[in-house]
Amino acid sequence: MASAMKDYQPGSDADFDRLYRDSYGKIVGTLVGVLGGDRATAEDCAQEAFVRAYAAWGRWRPDAPAEAWVMRIAVNTAISHARRQKLREVGEIIRRLGRPHHDADPSEHAGALIPAMAELKPADRALLILRHYHGYSNREIAVALNRPESTISARLVKARGRLRSVLQEEYPELATPPKLRVLRPRNPQFVSRS
Repeated sequence: MASAMKDYQPGSDADFDRLYRDSYGKIVGTLVGVLGGDRATAEDCAQEAFVRAYAAWGRWRPDAPAEAWVMRIAVNTAISHARRQKLREVGEIIRRLGRPHHDADPSEHAGALIPAMAELKPADRALLILRHYHGYSNREIAVALNRPESTISARLVKARGRLRSVLQEEYPELATPPKLRVLRPRNPQFVSRS
């Protein structure tokens, strides 16, 4: 990500096209997770984010990576969309005067992690996906979301705790990590004793 700071010039259409080509797939993948698996909405949010980014491209400062800048715009767009969607859903429930009945069996899902992630706030999903799926460091996430690194670290701890709680309630078999075995070297003479 650090090399991206040097590769793009603010206001350059050719550089923005390259930024779009280089980062679109990663951004859509992140937004799919943030939005609970809804790829079509993720693509819509990514497109909206790139439109916003292009409008501000001349004002982008190369002191932060361009991909991180677009990622922040995209995550914020997706979170705003999820909030609006949640309000629409609440309105629909109120209109129906009750909660819709769900007969879905959790085992029918491809994996229990996606529905468990859907129980989290979009901001928590974004953090967990950026950290554990894409492998960004806390510092890179902090740059992408324009937040202090200590805030990202604290929010990741809380997001993991919330996910663990959801998993313990709904999917206890996933909530408990497997026991790790401590491996001892077979030939102690090869172990450094410094």
